[in-house]
Amino acid sequence: MPATPARPNLVLFMPDQLRAESVGCYGHPLARTPNIDALARGGTRFDYCQVASPLCPVSRCDMATGLPPHVSGHRMFGNLLQPHEPNLFRYLKEGGYDVYWYGRNDLLVAQDFESSATEWGSFEDGPAWMGAGNPWPQDHPRYFSFLYDEGTDRRDYPDYLRVARAIEVLEQRESARPFALYLPLFNPHPPFFAPQGFHDLYDPREVPELRPPGLAGKPGYHGHIRSRRRLDRLDDTDMRTVNAIYLGMISYVDWLLGLVLEALERTGRDADTAVLFFSDHGEWAGDYGLLEKWSSAMDEVLVRVPFIARVPGAPAGQVAADIVELRDLMATCLDLAGLSAGHTHFSRSLLPVIRGAPGDPGHAAFSEGGYNPNDSLCFLPMSMFHPYHVYYPKHSLEFDHPQTVSRTTMVRTAGHKLVYRPDYHSELYDVARDPLELHNVYDDAGYAGVREQLQQRILDWYVRTSDVAFHGAMPMELP
Repeated sequence: MPATPARPNLVLFMPDQLRAESVGCYGHPLARTPNIDALARGGTRFDYCQVASPLCPVSRCDMATGLPPHVSGHRMFGNLLQPHEPNLFRYLKEGGYDVYWYGRNDLLVAQDFESSATEWGSFEDGPAWMGAGNPWPQDHPRYFSFLYDEGTDRRDYPDYLRVARAIEVLEQRESARPFALYLPLFNPHPPFFAPQGFHDLYDPREVPELRPPGLAGKPGYHGHIRSRRRLDRLDDTDMRTVNAIYLGMISYVDWLLGLVLEALERTGRDADTAVLFFSDHGEWAGDYGLLEKWSSAMDEVLVRVPFIARVPGAPAGQVAADIVELRDLMATCLDLAGLSAGHTHFSRSLLPVIRGAPGDPGHAAFSEGGYNPNDSLCFLPMSMFHPYHVYYPKHSLEFDHPQTVSRTTMVRTAGHKLVYRPDYHSELYDVARDPLELHNVYDDAGYAGVREQLQQRILDWYVRTSDVAFHGAMPMELP
């Protein structure tokens, strides 16, 4: 076994909105993801990784701080980490790493980059990055479906430009300092369109059966979203087409990962670089007759993401079955870098498991979503969206029916999931028997004991994590 570098380089490869079950090594029967699968064979694949929230900024703030939304206060769009708040990338930079950030943000305010990154860029000026735009007339049922036409060449896209710049760093770098490459990509985030060669890679007729719409016991926002986005006027073929294009976008992500892995090998950096592959949250992609995500939704396809770690010197081909959380990324990266956080947090290092130690089979994961209806700052102003903006139905629904985005807490154990909404519809699933979450048993008397046990776990979690102590100077004298 090769020697483990004392301070390995880090590559953090993060597609946006990638659910675990749509990746080949996570069991999808069609998905062509040879590079992701190879990465898993060369390292450790965490079978169940849960995110803190189905919203990008909320999940990423939790990921970079180890602080759940109820502790940090970051639970909506536009509320990013401020300079006074800790974050993983500043720890790495202050700890001697050159930090290269190429891709999306959804994490730091602009004035935070100087202290947290050595070089950064979004590369969002690619000639075809949003394709030809919405191809449907405004009165068409598919207008709000995110179904777009095929894109152009795979090298036209910002995601390719981001990866290409990262490869330049690998090829040209001469410094002896360790580096961290952070690649927060756009794909497979909607709109649903992929570059040439990927858009029609999958036949919608071959897509596995989707979770059906209109299930009894599902929260009321299912019906609201379907009506507002005109999804109730689409059929199963439309939803399968969405799912097929989504798979094509994932295969495009896989191709991009392959470019990075090849560059690591070609430059010899694979021997001293840890590669971590993960996402911020998932995507409905036609399941339950829905698209995109919702701030208070806790479906498995939204909160379970891939998490794969290939670390020099660690065993290959491991599958860690126990539940982990995306917030564990921060402590894991700091552990790899030989650094310590300067703040209290709730992230656990997964490095012992990556190096072959047993996990924690009793661990439960927790997620949060939604807003307080009286907190107007949580709601994006409707002035941002004209009636034919593709996101207008989503945000108008929040304003018209704020209970659909009311505060939500979820606990997931190996056998059950409780989604608790004190002001809206709660859910309970026996995921061991019902992995597709088709039968909400929250009101089933036979599950009363399970419901009470999970509610107690939520209460215990809140008590243990309700705040973190301030560690700054606290003079008692009057000035």
